[in-house]
Amino acid sequence: MELAQIRTFLAVAECGSFSRAAERLFLTQPAVSKRVAQLEEELGVPLFDRMGHRVVLTGAGRLLLEEGEAILEGVEECRRRIASLDATPAGTLPLGTSHHIGLHRLPAVLERYVERHPAVRLELAFLGSEQACHQVLHGSLELAVVTLPERLEEELQAREVWPDPLAVVVSPGHPLAGRRCPPAELARYDALLPSSGTQTRALVERALEAHGVRPRVAQQTDFLETLKRLAAIGLGWTVIPEIMVDAEVRTVEVEGIVLQRRLGVVHHRRRTLSSAARALMEMLGA
Repeated sequence: MELAQIRTFLAVAECGSFSRAAERLFLTQPAVSKRVAQLEEELGVPLFDRMGHRVVLTGAGRLLLEEGEAILEGVEECRRRIASLDATPAGTLPLGTSHHIGLHRLPAVLERYVERHPAVRLELAFLGSEQACHQVLHGSLELAVVTLPERLEEELQAREVWPDPLAVVVSPGHPLAGRRCPPAELARYDALLPSSGTQTRALVERALEAHGVRPRVAQQTDFLETLKRLAAIGLGWTVIPEIMVDAEVRTVEVEGIVLQRRLGVVHHRRRTLSSAARALMEMLGA
């Protein structure tokens, strides 16, 4: 089996069509059909059932789909190991991060990094922390600098870089502005919170639930800068990193509640890190 044949087979399996696979691979449809036919001939079994304009995987095709992805990942891992033998950081570094970290934490680090390692081309992807970790798990990203989850997938490894204390904030004219209040009093006012399923939302809800409080959520978004602005114009209370607190908002001290996230870097335990990734890990550690 040739790698080109396996890549072509995987493209057809994913697209469900020879013509769409040909478009993705920048090949002609006959070239795609020929590669798949050669693979079927070599294996001695059909890999697809042709059903009109659609193709459906056979039992053998489903097995090759699983094994083919593992074969290509093994080849990529071999290439990464060979490339990592070069001590000079170079090449492309796929890096995921959240908008908040990309705005408030990473710029100074990346400025030093690109100055020190000009041969590295950063491919930055701005994602939710959960999605970034998922992409590291499945190999799309080499590193993710994100809000660290309470529970990490077994195949991922994380290292904390920054503690990130959070503050409850409101507009200067809000009834809670500058006050100390019990958690139950927050439930009297609209809450502006990150989306359900995010680490920050879970952190806030767990802290309030410990006091028997459920927030009255009026708005939700993953963008902390947006939440801060909505709170600043008086639409409710929100929770933002202390690093973002300024004259636009006032803090609220909530009795018995201390909120803090952990920000850090995540990578795959079994993936050999490139020299570019190792250099960034060292800089984040420093």
